Amino acid sequence: MVKIRLARAGAKKRPFYHVVATDSRKARDGRFIERLGYYNPKATGDEKQLVIDRSRVTYWTGKGAQVSDRVTFLLSHAKSSTDTSAKAEGAAAAA
Repeated sequence: MVKIRLARAGAKKRPFYHVVATDSRKARDGRFIERLGYYNPKATGDEKQLVIDRSRVTYWTGKGAQVSDRVTFLLSHAKSSTDTSAKAEGAAAAA
């Protein structure tokens, strides 16, 4: 079964995660089918905290891939923050 989950990278005390589509039998940081984006919980300044290719996530879920709980949370959080930022940009442009 294909799963969409996080694969940890980065240094000690400095986590960085890749959002990947992988076979559920593979190790957490093992071989994956496709990298779909990344999540950087320690992002500072103008670094992006979350980048995900939603079209590829939709493709894999259409093929039967299961999305992990954490990735589901990140996707919903990214959607709400994108909606909020789009509203803020629209309000700034109108003013």
